[in-house]
Amino acid sequence: MPTSMAQVQGHCSERFQEVASLFQQFLDSGEEIGASITVNVDGEEVINLWGGYANEDRNRPWTENTIVPVASSTKMVSSLAVLMLIDGGAISVNDKVSKYWPEFAANGKENVEIRHLLSHTSGVAGWDDKITMEEVCDVGPSTAKLAGQAPWWEPGTASAYHAWNFGHLLGEIVRRVTGLSLKQFVAERITGPLGADFQIGLLEESWPRVSEFIAPPPPATAPDFTPGPLFMKAIGNPIMPSGFGKTLAWRNGEVGASNGYGNAHALNTILSTITLAGSENLDENKRLLSKSTVDLIFDEQSRGIDLVVGVTLRFGIGYALRGEGDTWVDGWFPKGKIAYWGGSGGSLGLMDVDRQVTITYAMNKRSNNPIGNTASKAYVEAIYKALGVEVK
Repeated sequence: MPTSMAQVQGHCSERFQEVASLFQQFLDSGEEIGASITVNVDGEEVINLWGGYANEDRNRPWTENTIVPVASSTKMVSSLAVLMLIDGGAISVNDKVSKYWPEFAANGKENVEIRHLLSHTSGVAGWDDKITMEEVCDVGPSTAKLAGQAPWWEPGTASAYHAWNFGHLLGEIVRRVTGLSLKQFVAERITGPLGADFQIGLLEESWPRVSEFIAPPPPATAPDFTPGPLFMKAIGNPIMPSGFGKTLAWRNGEVGASNGYGNAHALNTILSTITLAGSENLDENKRLLSKSTVDLIFDEQSRGIDLVVGVTLRFGIGYALRGEGDTWVDGWFPKGKIAYWGGSGGSLGLMDVDRQVTITYAMNKRSNNPIGNTASKAYVEAIYKALGVEVK
């Protein structure tokens, strides 16, 4: 492939050349500034592409080793950490949270179970009191505040997206059970063994190779989006100040809901262990979950209008699930046994278990879409077209 800065680089199997062509077109048009996309099919990495620029001035190339904030795609890794504890028998999805975290039983939360934390149905979608991003990054005290709260709705009866605090809740389970912080657990038991270039928070040695988010232009029209009744309470408390991602509080913090850094290849290395669990196409040294634990992911916990984001979502244990009437993915995800999530601005992880396909995407130019963007939707459609799978 051409090696000039603006060109797509990496490798792409002949069968999927339309994806590489689309990527180049989006770089040429400015739809993409810098991005990466990786696809694993049946254990084979058929696409690993990157290209464009790592900064808005377009004078620093996006390289194979560029990493970027992946926002809420971080949640997919935090979920995996807790699923690994379930897989190893240290905890059960049906255990009460208070079994490991006794303080959490306060104010009517004594029956909240581990599965509720993993499915955004716990009743604790954020903080009661006004909180700053600095306080969110100070994980110990901000997690303790969550333990004392009363649930905002009856746990287990509906989902309300745990935008900022998902990792606080899961991370406390990890800490109580293993003695490791979520950040440590991910580094020692997931990314280290897999050789995945992903981290929660950002090591100082990695600062020079980070591509920060580039804000999208204002939308031409008002978004076709009606927030749920808990939107401002969960997502608007706090609102992340402009430039906060460059602060030491954020980079040193452990916000397992949203301060992960990596690229598409790193995310794919991690998430394909879920897609390929139980398959002979996964290296024995990279098995993190058994097939039976992956099957648990698809145990539906909620389906309906999410109380925070106000759209129809279907949550299993740890991930959203493809279903009928999925507001955000209808028309560009195929039907099937698919677990997924993404990050605000566009990053994406798709685990198609039946077809053994893992698609991951990370970029620096944010979109105004909550899941996916113009480019990733086109890539996903082209990937499935090459596989002979209908996505409409």
